[in-house]
Amino acid sequence: MLRPGQHARRRARGRGFARLPAAGRWLLRRLPGVAGIALLVAAWLLASLRYTPLLLPSPGETLAALGDLAREGKLAGAVADTGSRTLMGLAWAVLAGGTLGLLAGLTPVVRGVAWPVVSVLQGVPPIAWIVLTLIWFGTGGRPVTFTVAVVTLPIVFLAMVEGVRSSDRELADMAKNFGASPWVTLTDIYIPQVISYAFPAVITAAAVGWKAGVMAEVLGAQDGIGSRLALARVNLDMPTAMAWVLAMVIILLAFEYLVLHPLKAWLEPWRPERRAAANQRAGEAR
Repeated sequence: MLRPGQHARRRARGRGFARLPAAGRWLLRRLPGVAGIALLVAAWLLASLRYTPLLLPSPGETLAALGDLAREGKLAGAVADTGSRTLMGLAWAVLAGGTLGLLAGLTPVVRGVAWPVVSVLQGVPPIAWIVLTLIWFGTGGRPVTFTVAVVTLPIVFLAMVEGVRSSDRELADMAKNFGASPWVTLTDIYIPQVISYAFPAVITAAAVGWKAGVMAEVLGAQDGIGSRLALARVNLDMPTAMAWVLAMVIILLAFEYLVLHPLKAWLEPWRPERRAAANQRAGEAR
């Protein structure tokens, strides 16, 4: 239990943090993450000193190879191909899995029918889906999109079911008693509560789908990051292979922090941290 003096010191630290400019607060919140990445890069550098570039190129050599790919125009085209296929598959998974999960959470009959089907889909490993889709669709973009969709759909479905079942049913009953229509109850009661469960699932699904899509391209595509990675493996070009891996990580992090997190913050304005930031901006304006 905190003593009165400790409470005062905590409040003073909180007031000092609030007085910092927005850029300073942003940097302080992300300092632990930056430190973790710095430790990872340091470990990579130390490991590269032990092995030859044929086995593990240094971070500098990898960045140089990534710059060469960007200058030659290979990076943008491969990212566009892989990104479009992954986003298409993820969109289908969010649409189908989200809708089915919402209905399953609201209706026990739908949940009883859909749950074993989704469990079967979840039990099939991604590599098996890739092999099957290559047989069904041949090489190209369709196996990648289908694999991403079928691998990520169970993640979204399960999160939506859990979100609906954990929502405040008494609030929904109160809305019905006051004459709210089923559509209003769904959009104003259930969906805002489900968002807290859905967005972490979408972030996880994006990471899983990105990796599954690249894996599918390694085995059955003529373009995209996976195809370029397979070509670097055949040529024993480790700096280029590591450059493609680094590009994959950078793009995934950029999509998560520049697209998904701002979208989540916009859709959840009632969060305490969002309200505090809005109140502070209002106070600064006054």
